[in-house]
Amino acid sequence: MRAVALKGKREFEIKEIEEPINDNDVIVKVLKAGICGSDLHYFEIGDPIGLVMGHEFCGQVINPGNRNDLKVGDRVTALPISPCLNCSACLSGNPQYCKSTWTKAVGLSLDNPGALAEIIKVRSDMVLKVPDSVSDEEAAMVEPTAVALHGIHLADVKVGSKVLIIGGGIIGLMSAMFAKKEGASFVAVSETNKKRGEKAISLGVADKYYDATREGMINEVLADTNGGFDIVIECCGNSSAVTSSLITVRPGGTVILVGVATGPISIPTVVAVMNELTVKGAIAYTKEEFKTCLDLIANKQIEVMKFVDDIVSYTEVQKAYERLTSGTDEAVKILVDPNK
Repeated sequence: MRAVALKGKREFEIKEIEEPINDNDVIVKVLKAGICGSDLHYFEIGDPIGLVMGHEFCGQVINPGNRNDLKVGDRVTALPISPCLNCSACLSGNPQYCKSTWTKAVGLSLDNPGALAEIIKVRSDMVLKVPDSVSDEEAAMVEPTAVALHGIHLADVKVGSKVLIIGGGIIGLMSAMFAKKEGASFVAVSETNKKRGEKAISLGVADKYYDATREGMINEVLADTNGGFDIVIECCGNSSAVTSSLITVRPGGTVILVGVATGPISIPTVVAVMNELTVKGAIAYTKEEFKTCLDLIANKQIEVMKFVDDIVSYTEVQKAYERLTSGTDEAVKILVDPNK
């Protein structure tokens, strides 16, 4: 079968790989796949070579494995994770930080090719059936939606909260959407890419865009909020973004780190100490949050397709990744259709 595999730094190749072998897993024909921000990190560094990415997807069941409630032809999506189900994290309902969760995750492991392949295998206990009211494209958006919802839950946004989102990628914009839904009175997005910043306003998920490249940006934030935001959600994962999050939150405020740094970063922890900040990391989502996002989409409580900029074929994947990492393109979400 065809797959799009990482060939090197900022380079993909379309190649033939073996179809997955069924045991108890669900075998799925991919209908749509999403390009995630974490996928972009792999693209930038070009490692591991041979990785077939794609952990956001909608597909059609080819073999239901040990799931008696599924049949051939059913549309499904899934949590791509591989938790052990026995550790304290799993038993507390938080498989996202089980130490086994990412070892064989779909599209994040060389052992388990992701949805940039035509057919994938998924752990049967992670598979969810997609309601008829949800399109293939919407189903492929459940995973990033759940990431944003998890960060908002950790932030404990309340009616009247002032919330700053650092980073206007897909997770940032969806976090802004959920902050508004939770009743935040002022939601702003900080971005280095002007087009993405302006997009946050035009999509109706943010009240203001701050140009993160502007020298007076911090002073503007402090003036607008009388000393800082109640909550800052950092969605970039680099030193300057994390530092900005510590400086733009009010004393006693909360910072949620959603962005994943690929290496050590340097930040002024003295700011967190002197202002007694609450700083929390956020990784992925719980299974309940994933289900909740599917339900929200199915019941038309949130609109996710407004964030989708393009749907591309395998031959266009290279260009899609280049757009998403350019720093100048307005695109925040691109889906891949293996049948296009």
